[in-house]
Amino acid sequence: MSTHIQQRLENCLDTLGSLILGKETQLKLALCCLLARGHLLIEDLPGMGKTTLAHGIAKVFALDYNRVQFTSDLLPADLLGASVFDARDSSFRFHQGPVFCQVLLADELNRASPKSQSALLEVMEERQVSVDGARHLLPEPFLVIGTQNPQSQSGTFALPESQLDRFLMRLSLGYPDPQAERKLLKGNSGRELLDGLTSSMNAEQLLEVQSLVPKVRVSDLLLDYVQRLVARTRDGQECSTGLSPRAALALLNSAKSWALLHGRDHVLPEDIQAVFAPVCGHRLVGREETDGELLARRILTSVDVVA
Repeated sequence: MSTHIQQRLENCLDTLGSLILGKETQLKLALCCLLARGHLLIEDLPGMGKTTLAHGIAKVFALDYNRVQFTSDLLPADLLGASVFDARDSSFRFHQGPVFCQVLLADELNRASPKSQSALLEVMEERQVSVDGARHLLPEPFLVIGTQNPQSQSGTFALPESQLDRFLMRLSLGYPDPQAERKLLKGNSGRELLDGLTSSMNAEQLLEVQSLVPKVRVSDLLLDYVQRLVARTRDGQECSTGLSPRAALALLNSAKSWALLHGRDHVLPEDIQAVFAPVCGHRLVGREETDGELLARRILTSVDVVA
């Protein structure tokens, strides 16, 4: 990757860092997810900056952005669009829904019914919408950022495993540290900061960087490491459901993206370790009541880099 592109990525991170204070690791992971052409799930309490982060990513990359508020009465057609009869030529014409954009914020995704949630499955996996037997391709690049409130809150529906698996990563922003919160209290509002953001890259440049991710080299020893981590989730000791082959590919692509974000054309063990919990935590189901991310970190510490 050229120095020019690396500098642009650093500028993107700096700009997002001025918007979301004190969350450098989460911002890097969000950008890593975008570079790997994945989708991002952010689970946190209301008011933590989830919507601000989604809008900020769209602005710094000059991407077309739509926000859909998921509610219990949301219908799939409200999201995808529908064929409407046109009396002028006696035919049906497809009217695109808000999903036809480059960054879609599915806000409070788990407040919608399972039927509406499932409308995103084809969108996220195939990057297309099928209506009345016709395929409608989505623009590139395309990123879904889903936000959800903790399941302990009222009026939520748990996301099914098939939906969770479509998200490359799950993050939580969490409370800011006291120093970052003081800057937030003394500074401008999030809306004013968003209005003042300028783009550091455009869609074409982002696609160029995304095309570099598959070219990042991974040694056979590191592939062995990835396979041992995946096998550890399948041995039945702690997980009732292990990682799928798609999850293994997601882990590898995320590690490549993390390496590229740090200016390298090859993957190190630290890259795999940095993305393991965000990529695998929401995919793991423990035999006991254990948080998926904590389970992922426990597995990470139990597997050596070299056998």
